[in-house]
Amino acid sequence: MRVNGKEETQGAGLTLEEYLKTKGYESNRVAVELNGEIVPRSHFSETVLRQEDALEIVSFVGGG
Repeated sequence: MRVNGKEETQGAGLTLEEYLKTKGYESNRVAVELNGEIVPRSHFSETVLRQEDALEIVSFVGGG
């Protein structure tokens, strides 16, 4: 699995929501693209990751 352009050996078989939690992401503060398509936040808990997937995760940061 590729995450943000880097090979990742863990994550296949987990839901996207589980994966984000294990990596310390807050699911309400990220946008995720899976294999070129944006995943709606409402689908995080039902989207199961596969070894051949490519993920791009973007975190939102507050500030001014």
